[in-house]
Amino acid sequence: MGYEVVLTTDRTMMTNHHGKEFIGFMTTGPPIGVPEKVWLWISAPKVKVDREGKPREAPYGMRKVEAKLIEEGFNAAIIDPDHLHKHLDSMKVLMLGHHDYFAYGPPSSEWWMLMGREPVNRVSFRRLMESPAVRKAVEKGVRIIAGGPAAWQWLWELDSWKKWGVETVIDGEVERIIGGIVEKALRGEPLPDYIYVGPSESPSIDEIPVIKGASVNGLVEIMRGCPRGCKFCSVTLRPLRYMPLDKIRAEMEVNRKHGVKGTIFHSEDVLLYGADVVRPRPDPIFKLHKLWYDEAEGTLAWSHASLAAIKYAEEKHRIISRLMQDYVLTRQDFLGVEVGVETLSTRLAKIIMPAKSAPYKPEEWPQIVEDAFRIMHENHIIPAATLIVGLPEEKPEDLVKTTELLDRLKPYRSLIVPMFFVPMGALKHRDWFRRNMMREEHVELLKKCLAHSVYWAEEIANKMYLKEPYLMPVRTAVKAVIKYIKHKVYETMPEMEALLRR
Repeated sequence: MGYEVVLTTDRTMMTNHHGKEFIGFMTTGPPIGVPEKVWLWISAPKVKVDREGKPREAPYGMRKVEAKLIEEGFNAAIIDPDHLHKHLDSMKVLMLGHHDYFAYGPPSSEWWMLMGREPVNRVSFRRLMESPAVRKAVEKGVRIIAGGPAAWQWLWELDSWKKWGVETVIDGEVERIIGGIVEKALRGEPLPDYIYVGPSESPSIDEIPVIKGASVNGLVEIMRGCPRGCKFCSVTLRPLRYMPLDKIRAEMEVNRKHGVKGTIFHSEDVLLYGADVVRPRPDPIFKLHKLWYDEAEGTLAWSHASLAAIKYAEEKHRIISRLMQDYVLTRQDFLGVEVGVETLSTRLAKIIMPAKSAPYKPEEWPQIVEDAFRIMHENHIIPAATLIVGLPEEKPEDLVKTTELLDRLKPYRSLIVPMFFVPMGALKHRDWFRRNMMREEHVELLKKCLAHSVYWAEEIANKMYLKEPYLMPVRTAVKAVIKYIKHKVYETMPEMEALLRR
């Protein structure tokens, strides 16, 4: 059996990272200390597929599109990139999705500029588009549609857009429109080059389908949108919607049915599920986590949480400590999550992200960050924290303030990742931050972040991560890469500083 509508992506996305989501960050950088094949084996191993090439696990966003198309009666399926050739006779539409097609997003763009080498995600996607199967599909007249969170990047790659035969790029939430677009494509009708789906066209809860196949590492969306309104983020442009527990339960059941035991609650801020705007409420949060505890078999992770919500949730209701003691730590040693620090300058925080600290005042931001890091450390939550370097309103004193205050975070188990500013959200018309814009203050901030992250990465790898016996080779490889990076960083620090200052 072949499929008329095939959805796919490259290997850095079509993978489960050995069941460890943190390892996926390695796909945003160039291979360091090992050949690319080894780097990909560590960070993006191949997934199990059936005889048609359908993967057991696939990226969540693609699962949503697949489910919507199936519900609307299309003969559609996600296919692993190594198995596209099996469907060349039946394929009429090829749909692409990605978080970072061309490595223009953070932190890929930063690694690229700092290292002077293309990140593996960009190389891998180019390899897919220039593969015999995709070239043959183009020759046969298959209509290619691209979308996903990184759809905007095609506007910076017009030559590739034309060369690879991409007909349409869709930017935004597609549930309301995707069926009509695919129908036109199948009928041979002309399609617009670029479609932007604005907030007013965002789907309602009822229009968002339940996935039909398992998502990578059991990711399940619990809400869409964010009320904080940070200027550098595109998610804040979308309306806020909470997924009902029965829909969350149904997707967890789909994952479990297909052998994926772990669960990742996905939201821009997990603790705001069912919240009073930016104030976490105990009842919805505990019901959500009891659902996981009762229904799931494996471990839990959060995709994102805000530091202000962590502080408020614990200090007002003891939500964090109760969740960890009563549920999470009964099954696992720690909980992983991504958090946004962005800056420790109160002046800059007021301009760029005035509601990031809510319900607290922007002037309290540094103390909020420290309190939240302490709460996470005490409760075995390991954050991967982001800093944004080169924000449009940034001044040297902002960088100095951030660098100085990072010392207050040294005692807390965490990774801190500085990322060059990428124009998105309300700031999408501003200029990119590039290596040649770096000042002395930028260099000092990057050095401090690197020292912090290398120290804690060793601690985490040695005591808490990749402990399963079957992952021993991966753990050994990851520890070797960390050791190599640490050695090279300190061995070549003078040369690196000179390079960054050019």
